[in-house]
Amino acid sequence: MGSSGSHATVIPDGDSIRRETGFSQASLLRLYHRFRALDRNKKGYLSRMDLQQIGALAVNPLGDRIIDSFFPDGSQRVDFSGFVRVLAHFRPVDEEEAGIRDPKQPEPLNSRMNKLRFAFQLYDLDRDGKISRHEMLQVLRLMVGVQVTEEQLESIADRTVQEADEDGDGAVSFLEFTKSLEKMNIEQKMSIRILK
Repeated sequence: MGSSGSHATVIPDGDSIRRETGFSQASLLRLYHRFRALDRNKKGYLSRMDLQQIGALAVNPLGDRIIDSFFPDGSQRVDFSGFVRVLAHFRPVDEEEAGIRDPKQPEPLNSRMNKLRFAFQLYDLDRDGKISRHEMLQVLRLMVGVQVTEEQLESIADRTVQEADEDGDGAVSFLEFTKSLEKMNIEQKMSIRILK
């Protein structure tokens, strides 16, 4: 005599996704409901247009770059597991969890290093493994808009690349990027809530 709404939602590959992403069952369930709400046509996947419905991404200057990260192989679709894998980068680091991690297991998606890789790819527009002055300038334009003159932006881009570029090749590698951000607490910056 139970109501028809009382049955448990079954998330495809839920246990596997939970282990890989570190999301709790409750969080995974919320994300699954959010995914299904974004998938208005019940296709079983999301497109770029579906992701543009997320208000926090629509107003984020790097929103399009974040949306691109859902489609790393050029695909035009992301299924639930791909959706959650990207969002796992934004999950706060659990210091307790990090201390007891089995070194034989893959590094959690929300680890400091994976957060840095995620941030790096937002700047590395051509995905060549380096952030050029031109790429830095493009991202700065997105972030500050018209609040700063083009000359000031160019100066910031030049100085940023020069300070981080240890090998003198005129670009910032991932290693140089991580070294330049060591002083910053990237975990707090990456732990934004984009699913409100």
